[in-house]
Amino acid sequence: MPEISVNNKTYKTDKDGYLVNFDDWDTDFAKHVAQLEELDMTDKHMEIIMFLRAYYKQHQSAPNIRELTQAVSEELDEARGKSPYLYDLFPSGPAEQGCKIAGLPKLFVDPNEHTVI
Repeated sequence: MPEISVNNKTYKTDKDGYLVNFDDWDTDFAKHVAQLEELDMTDKHMEIIMFLRAYYKQHQSAPNIRELTQAVSEELDEARGKSPYLYDLFPSGPAEQGCKIAGLPKLFVDPNEHTVI
């Protein structure tokens, strides 16, 4: 199983760099993955990352983009729940890239592999 090491801590990941154990996540992991994703983390990024983690804890699933925009609009405010705002923060996809940085599992099932991706 692949691993990422940051500041003397090792995080187990899947082959695509998604954290295996939700509870192993910390901000060092988030900042490292964001750097790998070529993102400069800001407080705005962290606000959505923390929102994603809270959403996952409550629902036991990662949100797709539609669920994410609706939940952010309801919980934070409508402006931050709009797709353009979220895509500005996470250009590779707020639900996918954001979830990866937040330490959530992959969102989609690959029918050829029968695994979550």
